[in-house]
Amino acid sequence: MRLNLPTIITLSRIVLIPFFVLIAPDRPFLGALIFGVASVTDFLDGYLARKTGQITKFGIILDPIADKFLVISALILLVDMARLSAWIAIVIIVREFLVTGLRAVALSKDIVIPAEMGGKLKTFSQITAILCLIISMNIFGVDLYDVGIVLIWIALILSIISGVQYTVSFWKKV
Repeated sequence: MRLNLPTIITLSRIVLIPFFVLIAPDRPFLGALIFGVASVTDFLDGYLARKTGQITKFGIILDPIADKFLVISALILLVDMARLSAWIAIVIIVREFLVTGLRAVALSKDIVIPAEMGGKLKTFSQITAILCLIISMNIFGVDLYDVGIVLIWIALILSIISGVQYTVSFWKKV
């Protein structure tokens, strides 16, 4: 297996996770910056892979795994920091495992289940919620903790809806 730039970027997302987890509790702005950079790599690696024609099976498998590692780490950290209810984290994490498992099974049968709009909206609201909950302070009169809680509820609802959509799509294609 040869590593290409998109795959190296995906791997960098995994490498950033321990730094994020260790730094965020004591230095939330730096933690949020690390999480933000790691989140941007999710969009960057896919864009570069498509633009340069460097889409590989390894990348197709590794990218969602790296995403899940990052998000799951952040959710567990937020529960540990008492900024997120454990049950919300559990529901989102179970959905992540379900969808990743279905995609892996589909891919083993050479079926690609593309990301749908609900999943993309879920990812955006999830990332934004995590950033707000990590920083969790008032900025310009806006309480980022409250914004993060609203966004994590939106992400939770979208997680459930998109999880159902992926499951239906999986059973139709397999």
